[in-house]
Amino acid sequence: MERGKIYLVGAGPGDPSLITLKAKRLLSKAEVVVYDYLAHPRTIDYAPPFVEKIYVGKTAGKHTLSQTEINQLLIEKAKEGKVVIRLKGGDPFIFGRGGEEAEALAKASVPFEIVPGVSSAIAVPAYAGIPLTHRVYASSVAFITGHEDPTKVDSSINWEKLATGVDTLVFLMGVGNLPFIVQQLLENGRSPDTPVAIIRWGALPEQRAIIGTLEDVVKLAKENQLKPPAIIVVGKVVSLRKLLNWWEKKPLFGKKILITRTQEQAGEMAIKLEELGAKCHIFSAIEVISPLDWAPLDNAIFNLSNYDWLIFTSVNGVYFFRKRLEKLGKDARALGSIKIAVIGEKTSSALKDWGIKADLMPSEFRAEALVEALARSDIKDKKILLARAEKAREILPKALEKMGAQIDVVPSYKTVLPQKNKEIFKNIFREGIDVITFTSSSTVVHLAELLGGDTGLLKDVAIACIGPITKNTAEGLGLKVDIMSNTYTIDALIKAIVDYFS
Repeated sequence: MERGKIYLVGAGPGDPSLITLKAKRLLSKAEVVVYDYLAHPRTIDYAPPFVEKIYVGKTAGKHTLSQTEINQLLIEKAKEGKVVIRLKGGDPFIFGRGGEEAEALAKASVPFEIVPGVSSAIAVPAYAGIPLTHRVYASSVAFITGHEDPTKVDSSINWEKLATGVDTLVFLMGVGNLPFIVQQLLENGRSPDTPVAIIRWGALPEQRAIIGTLEDVVKLAKENQLKPPAIIVVGKVVSLRKLLNWWEKKPLFGKKILITRTQEQAGEMAIKLEELGAKCHIFSAIEVISPLDWAPLDNAIFNLSNYDWLIFTSVNGVYFFRKRLEKLGKDARALGSIKIAVIGEKTSSALKDWGIKADLMPSEFRAEALVEALARSDIKDKKILLARAEKAREILPKALEKMGAQIDVVPSYKTVLPQKNKEIFKNIFREGIDVITFTSSSTVVHLAELLGGDTGLLKDVAIACIGPITKNTAEGLGLKVDIMSNTYTIDALIKAIVDYFS
């Protein structure tokens, strides 16, 4: 990417999965991200962790920076030689003032590039089950600002031609001016019984739509206290919503789910839940860090040839063991003929990414099942290396010792409570949560520590645990578990959540 350059990037309409591949790639290389109110936080997460993030969002009556100041900020950052992503909701050139920003950059001789995005003008009606064109109902569509530049002397909207000359009308940023818009359409010949939809927070789990006609929509909007951001659709195609409304029928639509995993591990789970209509908050109840002392693991790595078995109980165990092995100048060949046992498909997959296939993985993803599987092997007097978290259940090493094996338990990582997340945690609960998911005992322990014994916050929240071990930990800390998957996988936990709500 060219340094000292601005990329005007469309972030899409709300659903973070609707960002383009090019936008995602550019964000991964960014040094500065200047973003708007409607840019989803998860799209910003595609940028590197230590990127400079500057919020310049505007809401009705509240502007962080004026447009002139935003233009100047972009110019200054480019002249510092930075790769700058100007991230705008929807598409930069569809009522996003991207044209004005591009003009300012061109006049200042700052290199720039436009990256189109999925406009809310087309995506939001689609998520509401409203096709803007249809062979029977609509052969034309127009996109109109519902909020013209207040400094303009004359309106550039030709209401007389617009009212009856276009089948489907889509107004952006028009909720505040709804009475005026309706009045203009009626006075210029549009029928009072024309269907109208107002869609708030479209393409998100918070989506809400009201349906009426030009005759009653102002009253309906007032009764429902509808506020921005919202899109107004006028035309016969609105009547198709009754049949085509798909997004709001998702099994977890509108459910707010707190995922208590690290940002890196929670992504896949969040995507799957969001595809089912849920709104996900990713909260790191644990932070995975290096152990306080590498010496025990280093000693074990230098003596790998002495071991018969190596056991990994988690993806983190594989990741940190491999990272340390390579830090010491070694690679997979150092494992020689050692046999490897793992708990869980994800752990096995992490091993495969290293080019290694596990010799043993029990069908049940828990320590007890691994003990049973190893009991069928001749492990008496065998030397076993268990690389795991600094604090973990002792059932596995104790059981193997009883079977006559020699066990070396070495910490390859440790989990801690991320103190910086306490305020984020409080804000999430203020907004309201329907479900909290726990995928390990350590996430339960750390969340309970954050609560400080105040489990009243969880009174109306369903608690979902992956397997009986995590459930037992939660119940031992005084939490009532409502949902549990018997299979120790994310997919099984998600299915259990869907079953609970259906």
